[in-house]
Amino acid sequence: MHIDDLRALAPMWLSKTEEVRADTAHWSTNITGDIYGKGWISEMYGYSFGAAEVGLRHKINDNLMIYPGYIPREGVEPILMHYGLPFSVGNWSFSKLEHHEDGLVYECGRLFPEPPYPREVIAMEANEHKRRGLFLNLECINTLNQGLVIQDAAFGCPKPKWSKYLSFLKSKNFANMTRPKGLTPQSLQIMETHHEEPKVEEPKIDEPPNANTKIHTLFSTECIPYFDWQTVGMMHSFKLSGQPGNITRLLSCTDEELKKYKGHDLAPTHYVPSMSRHPLTGDWYPAINKPAAVLHWLNHVETDAEYIVILDADMIMRGPITPWEFKAARGKPVSTPYDYLIGCDNELAKLHTSHPEACDKVGGVIIMHIDDLRKFALLWLHKTEEVRADTAHYGKNITGDIYESGWISEMYGYSFGAAELKLHHVINNDIMIYPGYPPAPGVNYRVFHYGLEFSVGNWSFDKANWRTIDLVNECWAKFPDPPDPSEADQTNEDFKQRDLLSIECGRTLNEALRLHHEKRRCGDPNSLAPPDLETVNDQFEEIDHVKSNVTSETVEDSSLPEESSQTFLHFRFWMIFLWVSSVVGFGIVMMLILKGRKGQKKRAKGVKARRRSSHTGFWEVNELDRTPL
Repeated sequence: MHIDDLRALAPMWLSKTEEVRADTAHWSTNITGDIYGKGWISEMYGYSFGAAEVGLRHKINDNLMIYPGYIPREGVEPILMHYGLPFSVGNWSFSKLEHHEDGLVYECGRLFPEPPYPREVIAMEANEHKRRGLFLNLECINTLNQGLVIQDAAFGCPKPKWSKYLSFLKSKNFANMTRPKGLTPQSLQIMETHHEEPKVEEPKIDEPPNANTKIHTLFSTECIPYFDWQTVGMMHSFKLSGQPGNITRLLSCTDEELKKYKGHDLAPTHYVPSMSRHPLTGDWYPAINKPAAVLHWLNHVETDAEYIVILDADMIMRGPITPWEFKAARGKPVSTPYDYLIGCDNELAKLHTSHPEACDKVGGVIIMHIDDLRKFALLWLHKTEEVRADTAHYGKNITGDIYESGWISEMYGYSFGAAELKLHHVINNDIMIYPGYPPAPGVNYRVFHYGLEFSVGNWSFDKANWRTIDLVNECWAKFPDPPDPSEADQTNEDFKQRDLLSIECGRTLNEALRLHHEKRRCGDPNSLAPPDLETVNDQFEEIDHVKSNVTSETVEDSSLPEESSQTFLHFRFWMIFLWVSSVVGFGIVMMLILKGRKGQKKRAKGVKARRRSSHTGFWEVNELDRTPL
């Protein structure tokens, strides 16, 4: 099925399954065909009725799947075996229902009952077509048993004792039976045959608006570790969300930052000159990079996308954000509410837009037609600069900014720029939620915006606490694990759902980091690898070589493993230093010994001379000379 058809069918499949399951009055076998009459095949009807509801007509092929126990069509090689029904070969039989509670996967050496061998089937069945069906039965059960043998080995079970059956499962004969199957010429011919069907007038179905529209998702970051771990979280959630189209990170960096930056491979990236420090005013305001980067992307990238989805880096996607679902249109973008932008209702809007009545208090998630964005992006940047420069109106009572620092100037730049073009937004409360806020009942939010601190019990998370910590380049670095969902507040349902969403957000970030570290081949975080003895021996041989040639050349060893070469060179330096120090020390000691011997000879001659001197003359020596040393 095409992904677009599946997106249309899936909610209807679920809805119709629930509907049929609830229709207990029509469970009987004569109506449903269910031999148990218990509504067990409601899901199958849910699929068929859901597909009919959205107008999907199936091409039905009987050459793809077979139930073991059935005889395949002549010339057809089934690609799938569905062992949902009992099947047998001679006196041997298998039914999956008999093993409903069986834990044989976790018990070493246990297999399903051994079936007959192929030569026994040849002896018991002369009809070639029936024999083909029996061979398929053998292939099915033997494949299951082979899977169990492989699972036992992976589970660490002792090596099983030799048996004729295990030997058969490892034989070339069995390998030939279970080799991958392809479509036969007969199967291809069946698929190409066009059967005339009675013409049935299909009901007109209203397609979702812009259902085939191309979408491109953007988010803005900078060359600092703070945005790197946010990028890892965003990219992980984007892949899981089912969001159509491509995604691009808008990376704003100075030339110096870019030279040192390590995270080029974290996301598909468009590089943008940083405006954190305004090139004209010198104002330090990194938030301006968002409109500047969007404008730069529009001016430097050719895109065939009709709608652009703009997100913040500190967001986690939980599902697709599409213009057709949320009713975006040209001239009518969609966004989420930022109710604290009170400047839309006071003199701030009158100062900075000629259409204050068109000012919408929105932001965060934006879905906008590309034509509107091309007209709007420059105004977004211009109005951001204008509001940022209006320091006289930074007050909380005017802007709603609790810090009164003009930090949300970019948000007003967006609202005032859109108002200039009279772009009225569809304001949707069901797209985004801040973790820590109680969710509205029944709403499936598509985005977590973890811009504010949130907590569950004694655990809490505030992105600001991780501004300078490099979680991406340090192996296995992560955030403190959130609590188990069982620890969610049970006081009432609102608090419980609030805590469950907060836990989900924290877990998603940590899972994104774990997968990132695995991709970087960080190794097993729970164990240290033993040293490579060959490498160690080679290293010590190199040390001996260095000792004998220390004065001849600078030591370099490019043959060492890249990750250990720097440490090893450091080690060799100290070995050389100790060796040279020993030689110099030995020389000094020898010089002192030789010098001492010469001194002893001179003192001996002096003693002899003094002995020849008179007693009176001895006491005429200077008083200092009589002082013992």
